[in-house]
Amino acid sequence: MHIGLIGGIGPAATDFYYRRLISTFANRKAALELTIVHADTPTLLNNLTSNDAAAQVAIYMRLTNRLVAAGAECVVVTSIAGHFCIDAFKAASPLPVVDMISEVGRAIEKRGSNGLESSELAQLWRTDSMEALLAPRSSRQAGRTWTMCTKPT
Repeated sequence: MHIGLIGGIGPAATDFYYRRLISTFANRKAALELTIVHADTPTLLNNLTSNDAAAQVAIYMRLTNRLVAAGAECVVVTSIAGHFCIDAFKAASPLPVVDMISEVGRAIEKRGSNGLESSELAQLWRTDSMEALLAPRSSRQAGRTWTMCTKPT
């Protein structure tokens, strides 16, 4: 499986994903295919504050097309701030989009959030957003069915 990351807009998050993917795939003795493209933080912040989802989606599309050309099979926006236009991006993307916010929300619903401490929520965030890259899942997008990135074998 070839994973595409849109990084740079959350350098610490990009670093986290990169390190965690290396570790996860190494522990599973699986080859990791990964391409990271760089998005500009000031541009994202400008689009976020002006709520210009169309401009940010256009940037994501340009970067995702580069990931497609590199052979990526799914795309991840590594920054939480970058998720302000995630629904519009998912609708337009030529690749399945791993949506961290939806994945963590699903995990919280499944496990229940009553009594969770902030550190437990942070761990849930890290664990379940990463697991979204590795868990089989099917979703509908623009009339097509996509199978999300699957666990390495």
